[in-house]
Amino acid sequence: MEYASLPDLGGWAALRAIVERGGVVGAAKALAIGQPAVTKRLRALEACYGTPLMERRGGRLRLTEAGEKVYMLAVQTIDRHRVLHEELRNNVNLANSMRMESTFAIAEHLLPDLLLSFQEHHPEFRVESRVGYNRAIQTNIVAGMSDLALLEDAPEHSELLLQRWMDDELWLVCGARHPLAAVDMLPLEKLGDLSFVLRERRSSIRDDLDEALDSVGIHTLNTAMEVGSSDAIIEMLRRGRHVSFMPRFAVRERVAEGILARIKITGFRIRRTLWICRNRSRLDHPVVEAFIDTIRQQKGVD
Repeated sequence: MEYASLPDLGGWAALRAIVERGGVVGAAKALAIGQPAVTKRLRALEACYGTPLMERRGGRLRLTEAGEKVYMLAVQTIDRHRVLHEELRNNVNLANSMRMESTFAIAEHLLPDLLLSFQEHHPEFRVESRVGYNRAIQTNIVAGMSDLALLEDAPEHSELLLQRWMDDELWLVCGARHPLAAVDMLPLEKLGDLSFVLRERRSSIRDDLDEALDSVGIHTLNTAMEVGSSDAIIEMLRRGRHVSFMPRFAVRERVAEGILARIKITGFRIRRTLWICRNRSRLDHPVVEAFIDTIRQQKGVD
């Protein structure tokens, strides 16, 4: 093996930070280095693989096809390194700990209550939780890097065991002062007239939305912004004149309070399911079983 040709961990970190922080500026802040240093690391990584990993489209840096593959490898490697580092540093008793991952929306809106309830009833157990995109989480579960996952889409892999958690739906919502807030039903063809703030591509919310829209022949929306936080989108809707498709579990309370309004669409609904996922080879994990019991008590598992 040519060890001298192996990529540098700093290059992987730069690539991941650019993707997940929306560009070189955000990556520099996350890595606490200058923007030229981020660019230099990316160029070195591209030189290592001998192909461009990112390209500028529509004024933004996007992953190339090769970049998608290197990005996934970078995520897996960095996360595996971090888990190992934590285990060695803390000398954790693995029988009493669990590594859990969830998608961003679940982590923002459902996970805090679950973790607090779990800690109250099982103070002897330790949970390390991380957030990520659906595909990366699936890879980590298959590789044994995580013990449990809470997902918005069901992965298809023979080594994974899925349990239905709860039903959900993507709602079209707007602020209470939006002109559509008092509309009972919106024709499907009117979606093209609206200004959207949406979750970023690769998120489960966006994947489900794009698939549902494609099924009815809508391939693009007037997207003013893409934002990596459901809470941030909710705040923008409350203040502005945009609309968004959001998980029911994330906006139901605000709709009930009158902060947001749900806009129903004629003949169009985006129903989906939330899932509990784990590796079939690790079904006797006591912490995982205890956490699933907590989920059952709070929300129910079909």
